[in-house]
Amino acid sequence: MKILVAHGVNLDLLGRREPAVYGTMTLAELESRLAADAPAIAAAAGVKDLKLSFFQSNDEAEFLAALSGGHDGAVLNPGAWTHTSLALADRLAALALPFAEVHLSNLAAREDFRRKSYSAPHARGVVYGFGYASYAAGLLGLLLRLKAP
Repeated sequence: MKILVAHGVNLDLLGRREPAVYGTMTLAELESRLAADAPAIAAAAGVKDLKLSFFQSNDEAEFLAALSGGHDGAVLNPGAWTHTSLALADRLAALALPFAEVHLSNLAAREDFRRKSYSAPHARGVVYGFGYASYAAGLLGLLLRLKAP
C-alpha cells in the first residue's frame, strides 16, 4: 500500500516557527520518526506492505499536483490552505483520494478562522492537537479505513 504524507505551506519551518504552537520537531525529524514508526503502525492495522512517500511544498499548484501521484491514500497537513483553499477542497473531492487530515496544533483552541477546514469534509477522518502523534494516529486511522470492507 502506497501512502503519501503531504505537508503544505510553511511546514518546512517546523522547529523554528512558533515552537509553543507547533513544537520543536523539524519536518525532517517528523518524517524520520513517522518512517520509523510506520512498520508498527502498519502491523497494528493489518497492513503488510506499506510504502510512505513524503512531500512538502509552499506552492499550492505543486501541492495539488502531488495529490494525483497514484497513491492508495494520503495523510495531509495542508497548513493554512486548510482554512483558505477552495481549490484544495475541489481537487480532493474530484480525485476521491482517501486521506486523513492532520494538524499538529489544536485548531479548536486557535483563532476563529482556523476552526474552518475546507478539506475536512472530504477526509476519512481528522486528527489535530497532538503534535507528532496526530500524524501517527492519522496514518493508523487511514490504514484501518482502507482495510475495512
